[in-house]
Amino acid sequence: MSEHWPNSGVDLHLELDATMGRQSGLENALRTAIRSGRLAAESRLPATRKLATELGLSRGTVRAAYDQLIAEGYLTARQGSGTTVARLPPHQQDPPGPDPVPDRIRHDLRPGGPDACAFPTTAWLRAARRALTSLPADIYRYDDPRGRIELRTALTEYLGRSRGVLAHPDHIVITNGYTQALALLTTALGENSTPTIAMEDPGADFHRAIARHHGAVIVPLPVDEHGARTDLLTNPEFTTIDAVEVTAAHQYPTGATLHPQRRQLLIAWARSRGGLIIENDYDGEFRYDRQPVGAIQGTAPDHVAYVGTVSKTLGPALRLGWIVTPPRLLEPVIEAKRHADRHTESLGQLTLTELITTHAYDRHIRASRLRYRRRRDLLLDCLRPWSTGPRSTLSIHGIAAGLKTLVRFDSSELTEHQTKRVTAEFDLAVGYLGDRWHTPGNHPQGIVLGYSTPPEHAYPAALEALTHTLRALHRTR
Repeated sequence: MSEHWPNSGVDLHLELDATMGRQSGLENALRTAIRSGRLAAESRLPATRKLATELGLSRGTVRAAYDQLIAEGYLTARQGSGTTVARLPPHQQDPPGPDPVPDRIRHDLRPGGPDACAFPTTAWLRAARRALTSLPADIYRYDDPRGRIELRTALTEYLGRSRGVLAHPDHIVITNGYTQALALLTTALGENSTPTIAMEDPGADFHRAIARHHGAVIVPLPVDEHGARTDLLTNPEFTTIDAVEVTAAHQYPTGATLHPQRRQLLIAWARSRGGLIIENDYDGEFRYDRQPVGAIQGTAPDHVAYVGTVSKTLGPALRLGWIVTPPRLLEPVIEAKRHADRHTESLGQLTLTELITTHAYDRHIRASRLRYRRRRDLLLDCLRPWSTGPRSTLSIHGIAAGLKTLVRFDSSELTEHQTKRVTAEFDLAVGYLGDRWHTPGNHPQGIVLGYSTPPEHAYPAALEALTHTLRALHRTR
């Protein structure tokens, strides 16, 4: 018999074993709750009369169960204080689970996200209050799979002026971040056959896993200092591909921008083959030496699925992203979204709408751009002793943009394996280039440093740990 205590001040689910007597069943249920920790030490239990009423037992049965557990040391009773859970000695508690793995990461320079402490909490709360006070009556109902029309309309204007995207609200689908967007596009491409997608090599390994999980065959597309090698798309190994995924504004992890000629070759491939370009614009807002380069979508809207998110501008926990979908894929993407989760939650969408329409989102991005540019400059200063001069052992790659920097090892005496051991000594975490290749092999090695990850107050210490790491690596050469 399963019961709970809805009005007693304690909301605890109890499993009363029907094969036991009523008193024994209650004793066992309470004993189990205490030993498992669901009833914490010094928690006050309901009065016997109230618990008896709520469980459908006699008051004498409940009193007898309490008395038995008091005698066993599980409960204590004091005049005027009622019955409470006793603080058990260690030998009376259930054996603990396996020891947690100690987290020795004190300095985190891994790529992947913004400074979580810089989230614009005040602006977000203000926008949420405005959204909540003017909510339409249907807000708490199931919604359009494409997402709220208010956000889709706001994004049409914002993406047009900031990223050069040509969009219509009807062609935008709100998603739970980039991973769901990629999953929806892969599903839509595979509506009638197994899709084949060319993905950058090196690139984000988790994105490859997402596409494979949703049925795609992945073909690696090499990347060099000019971005993805779209000049290779006419080669035989690419004749069967249905789509190309690119991070054109700022390639991950190399930091390259797709060369204009290669943009044209990519668009020509899509038009001649009827292929799809999946444009991942994951941190396109952050360019530090000039205006951000415009999206490919603005020059070929019928052949590009443009994907953006707030994961790098605000935070990945919000799970808010969008696809500007070419007309031919709109219905398959909507249908995939409907079957995935029906629609993305609405309150966050309306709050983001307020941020965008009041330009608080723009102000936050401008402030973030200044902060991350300063952090990048400090990182380059930290790396300079080993990346300049005739005896340099490191080289810095990528344009002045984004939230991370690739540092390649130019000396064969520096390895990622050796670096992992030394970073552990200084409680430092970094990303590794070796994890981003499609297949193992004799690839260039290096580290990927996310200068946006630490909180502002922790960034100097993280750079100091990086300096100690590099000194130690060079001493052991």
